[in-house]
Amino acid sequence: MSCAISFQKVEKIFPPDVCALQNINLDVAEGERLVVVGPSGCGKSTLLRLVSGLEDLSNGSIHLFGKDCSGIPPGKRDIGMVFQNYALFPHLSAYENMAYGLRVRKESSYDIGKKVKEVAQKLSVSELLQRKPHQLSGGQRQRIALGRLLVRDPKIHLFDEPLGNLDPQFRLGMRSELARLHEENPRPSLYVTHDQAEAMTLGQRICVLLDGQILQTGTPEEIYNSPTHRFVAQFFGSPGACCIDGRIERNNENLAEFNLDGLSVPLPGIDLPNGSITLGVRPEDWQICEPQDGSIQGKITRLENLGDHRLIEIKLKDSTVFIKTTRTDLHQGEAISFQPNLKRAHWFERYTGKRIP
Repeated sequence: MSCAISFQKVEKIFPPDVCALQNINLDVAEGERLVVVGPSGCGKSTLLRLVSGLEDLSNGSIHLFGKDCSGIPPGKRDIGMVFQNYALFPHLSAYENMAYGLRVRKESSYDIGKKVKEVAQKLSVSELLQRKPHQLSGGQRQRIALGRLLVRDPKIHLFDEPLGNLDPQFRLGMRSELARLHEENPRPSLYVTHDQAEAMTLGQRICVLLDGQILQTGTPEEIYNSPTHRFVAQFFGSPGACCIDGRIERNNENLAEFNLDGLSVPLPGIDLPNGSITLGVRPEDWQICEPQDGSIQGKITRLENLGDHRLIEIKLKDSTVFIKTTRTDLHQGEAISFQPNLKRAHWFERYTGKRIP
């Protein structure tokens, strides 16, 4: 696949000295939907504004279909953007909002009507076309904003937290809608969100940003199963991985053990260097067991019944463990023993957060 968007050593510094993005190297292939995810203030929206031309680069370059776009004004980049706040013209009907980009291009009324009606039918908003934005629900307004993008059909699609204002019950349907529309019209797309569930379900690839830097880029499976940083492990999942600080030490037989709060967890078949370390375990990768050497003991401080499974919360000295289980015989306040599935455990450097192979 050829490259549609290429960030090369991109930096953005806001005066006087706020570094919003630093050393961003990232490619988006033609037809690919790449989701950029991270907490508020990590630089996600700034990345989109640089692509669209709404912000200027401080350093580096951005290439669109192989051409440096630094000298191309926003209106000439053939980019469409969907915003969290919809950005619809309040005085225009839904039809006129969707048709606006085509009118600017001076297309014929016949062609405009044909394209708007086709897209409106796809989005199930045909009966809403004569309404003004204030007469529409949030979900309906977002569909009109999406329809405006699809009617114009630019070469590149940008999405800035488009589902952020929708109620949770509407987000699932809109995620499915966005995925279906991309399959029908696979334009290169950059999708920004702080919601890890959106990232996992919509991203063909995911780019994780933190403090203006890329921590990891990969498929949803790679991000979830092989996080390259402690933050990535904790950010993805519901809840994310539990990260416990401890030390690797050797026992009398020179075998590695993970020590925390005076408890030693044997690590058969795992060779890690001695010293401070962080163990990361996802809620589904803890095993409830009978008390034994190497198991961890704790009292259930909270138990949530989520229908198909229970989520158990256990407080340790410096961390909180969440365990997913289908067992129904456990109760709040009960003491249990548990241990990690070491085949699915993640190990990170204690002070840098980087993954240890």
